[in-house]
Amino acid sequence: MPNSQPGSAYFLDERRQTPETHTLSILVDNEPGVLARIAGLFSGRGYNIDSLTVSETEHEKHLSRFTIVTTGTPMVLGQIKNQLERLVNVHRVVDLTVAGEPLERELALIKVVGTGEKRIEALRLAGIFRASVIDASTEHFVFEITGRSSKIEQFISIMTELGLAEVSRTGIAAIARGSKGM
Repeated sequence: MPNSQPGSAYFLDERRQTPETHTLSILVDNEPGVLARIAGLFSGRGYNIDSLTVSETEHEKHLSRFTIVTTGTPMVLGQIKNQLERLVNVHRVVDLTVAGEPLERELALIKVVGTGEKRIEALRLAGIFRASVIDASTEHFVFEITGRSSKIEQFISIMTELGLAEVSRTGIAAIARGSKGM
C-alpha cells in the first residue's frame, strides 16, 4: 500500500492534480429509480454535478442518455466513471472530454422586463446573440437562446443590466465529434 503521508512522492502527486471539468455521457435503461441511483452516487461521495440532462433517446430499446458535467481531479473523475459503470442499469459511460472536444449546446429561456431605451437595447443585443423572441408584451420579452454555456452566460450578464427578470436553462446536451456513435 502506498504511503500517503506528507513528504511522500505519492502524497505530493495527489496534491499537484488540478480540478478539471469533464462531460460524461451515460447510456442507461429507462426505468424508475435510475436517476436517483446516479444522483445518489454523486451526492453520497461528495461529488458535484454542474449540469445534468437526461432523456429517452432509443425508444424501442427503452434507453435513456444522461449528460453530466462534473469537476474533479483526474483521479476523482476516473473514480466517478468506474463507479457509474458498476451501476446495474448503466450500459456505457463515455468521458466525452477525454474522447475529444465534444460538441456541447445548451438552451435557455430568458425573460427581460423593461421599457424605453433598455427595451430597444435588449432587442438589439438579442439579434447580435441570435436569440429569438418567443413571447413579448409592451413590458417584457422572453428570449430563446442556444449555444455554448459561455455564450449563454455572456448573454445573461448583459441582460442583467437591461432588466433580467428570470432564467430557465436546460443544462448541457453533448455528443462526441466524428462518425463513431456511443
